[in-house]
Amino acid sequence: MHVVATAGHVDHGKSTLVRALTGMEPDRWAEERRRGMTIDLGFAWTGLPSGETVAFVDVPGHERFVPNMLAGIGPVPAAMLVVAADGGWMPQSEEHLAALDALGVRHGLLCVTRADLAPPEPVIADALDRVARTSLGRVPVVAVSGTTGLGIPELRGALDALVAALPEPDPTAPVRLWVDRAFTVRGAGTVVTGTLGTGRLHVGDELSLDGRPVRVRGLQSLGRTAERVGPVARVAINLRGVDRDAAGRGTVLLTPGAYAPTTELDLRLDGFPVADLPPSVTVHVGSAAVVARVRPLGPDTLRLRLTRPLPLHLGDRVLLRDPGRSGPRVLGGATVLDVAPPALGRRGAAAARAAVLAAVTGVPDEHDELRRRALIRRDDLRRMGVPVTIAPVTGDWLADPAHWSALGARLADAATTYATEHPLEPGAPAEALRHRLGLPDIALVEALVTPPLSYRDGRVVAAGSGVPPRLARMVATIRDDLRDTPFAAPEAARLTEVGLGRREAAAAVRAGLLLRVADNVFLLPDALDRAGHVLTSLPSPFTVSEARRALGCSRRVAVPLLELLDRAGITRRLPDNSREMM
Repeated sequence: MHVVATAGHVDHGKSTLVRALTGMEPDRWAEERRRGMTIDLGFAWTGLPSGETVAFVDVPGHERFVPNMLAGIGPVPAAMLVVAADGGWMPQSEEHLAALDALGVRHGLLCVTRADLAPPEPVIADALDRVARTSLGRVPVVAVSGTTGLGIPELRGALDALVAALPEPDPTAPVRLWVDRAFTVRGAGTVVTGTLGTGRLHVGDELSLDGRPVRVRGLQSLGRTAERVGPVARVAINLRGVDRDAAGRGTVLLTPGAYAPTTELDLRLDGFPVADLPPSVTVHVGSAAVVARVRPLGPDTLRLRLTRPLPLHLGDRVLLRDPGRSGPRVLGGATVLDVAPPALGRRGAAAARAAVLAAVTGVPDEHDELRRRALIRRDDLRRMGVPVTIAPVTGDWLADPAHWSALGARLADAATTYATEHPLEPGAPAEALRHRLGLPDIALVEALVTPPLSYRDGRVVAAGSGVPPRLARMVATIRDDLRDTPFAAPEAARLTEVGLGRREAAAAVRAGLLLRVADNVFLLPDALDRAGHVLTSLPSPFTVSEARRALGCSRRVAVPLLELLDRAGITRRLPDNSREMM
């Protein structure tokens, strides 16, 4: 199926033409048929000579219903611009064409109706000239009469050529279906309709509707029940888990996790000076219309703050409209450049941001985005609409290569500085380095560690780090004290005398130079093995006093040393507090 929107001034024969092509009544409401004008969106479809099917979104032409018109053409890839031969170019012809141009619609045709009432040639020449100056460019033209059938076969052929030239939709892309109508069916519940531009829908799919999970209970396309629907298609979706009031026009069905709805975005505006924008505009995208505050950045760039979040990707086109303006209200179209822009808090930040955006094309590119963002999670980049092929540096973190290299150098400098400032510590704490480098995740610190740096126990150890000479001299003095009496742990006064305070002693223990037996009780690292060798000469079981005499130490040392031997599985404590060797 292919979907085409009508566009044109009120009472220029759009609905009559759709009826002549399809044999269906696009005006759904009795009020529309009574007044002879389309007020809301109408839908109809027909087969083409090639066997393809085309569905029409028939939009209202009256200026009061332009928001309804924009809801119809927003999600549609092609348009049929209708101008009456007996009416010529009119104000809403101009505004509809401006809307198509603003949204970047590139596929269309011109249909001059009522060719039985007036010569179509003057209107054709005028309209083609106007259309050629827009995104549509040079378009085919057909003169028709919806009343007499004049030109209808030629129009079918032109529609065939139009839909054949449309780009192939991506059925593997995530779903983003803008709801243009919602109603309740007795016994079924809430039903919404919209144009499926990309992705596939299946009965049973779980989707997100403005942040809440919903499930597809049933599908219809072209009036027929379907188990699955692919793009491009007009589709009606029976939803489970949502009330009709929560699924009105402008809401959007999404593949879960494929978008990150945003309330702030940076854009490039076409066709209207940013400096002349009003303080607030209405942003039209898909079937949504959202009020936004304007902050100018550069001559053609601006930031919008939306009153409600919208699921947008980089490169999306939106239309800006001034609802308070007299005369034509379409201000221009804009390309989304950033859906997660940085804060603008400092003086001069807007001008600096404009300079950055001047180099942004609006075409999603992972290398460009990484250069600007330096570090970003892979899924966050994908939710912006950027295809990702680069391998993460760790976990799901992506990094700009130049920035990553600079971070590695900064980490090495920070680790070396820390080692100099804290010689008794076994390396710089990774969390402290994370803060110093401004990294969002401690895993990035570990990933940055490369030789000669090393990562041990949550610390980054700099190259050449080791036992400070002063600490080595202190431990050497204690080693001399214990040479002949290895279990006579030095008293606190002796530790103070040689300079082994709490920090120094702890550093010596971490470096494996001393064994901490108890608070302020230190022996050499091989004390457990040596004590076990001595105690094997005692008759089993033996008491604490017998062990103390054999080891040549005080009870201050013997009791915690025996407890340490118990925990190490070298001795075993018996119920009477004696011990035996294991």
